[in-house]
Amino acid sequence: MKTDVIRVSSKGNQIEKALGQIEKIAAYKELTPKNTLHLRLLTEEMMGMMRSITGETEGEFWVEDQDGEYQLHLRVRTRLNADEREQLLAASSSGRNESAKGLMGRIRDFFDWGSDEDLGTMTSSLMLPDMYVHSSSPALDIEWSMVRYESALSGRIAQNDAAAKEAWDELEKSVVKHVADDVKVSIRNGVVEMTILKKLA
Repeated sequence: MKTDVIRVSSKGNQIEKALGQIEKIAAYKELTPKNTLHLRLLTEEMMGMMRSITGETEGEFWVEDQDGEYQLHLRVRTRLNADEREQLLAASSSGRNESAKGLMGRIRDFFDWGSDEDLGTMTSSLMLPDMYVHSSSPALDIEWSMVRYESALSGRIAQNDAAAKEAWDELEKSVVKHVADDVKVSIRNGVVEMTILKKLA
């Protein structure tokens, strides 16, 4: 089952309509109040991420479910063109793209630096083990996963990596980390799609 696709914006337009989709799904699927709350929380967090990460932009939101797994989708075009990227770098304290820090930082990379040109020249410092490149695709296709991110951090913490410990502490504060089963962010042809997955019994 796939819901209607709703046009949402970081200014808050149609967010209530997106939440209304969750209520419709919950009623149709006869979800428990707890499961309904989990899907609503994840939708609210997704919309919050859109506002804090992407700046002023519009996107498409929809929900799919299959065999008890619910997927919340948010698709937006990357927000920075070459001129905007230059201005951003010029305004930064170091004049260069800083490495992403924490959960929000990793996701922000896709939205801020997600053109095919950027991905084609992406430095090795950004290509961490939590990212996967689909090299067989004709267009550059990169995917990030929260589950892989956790695993990569865990390995680095075992080696007494202080930065990884700090990133883990930041991850632990995330509602999404404790409610969702996974978060995936992929980019292809300048379009970023975030998918939050939640398996409901």
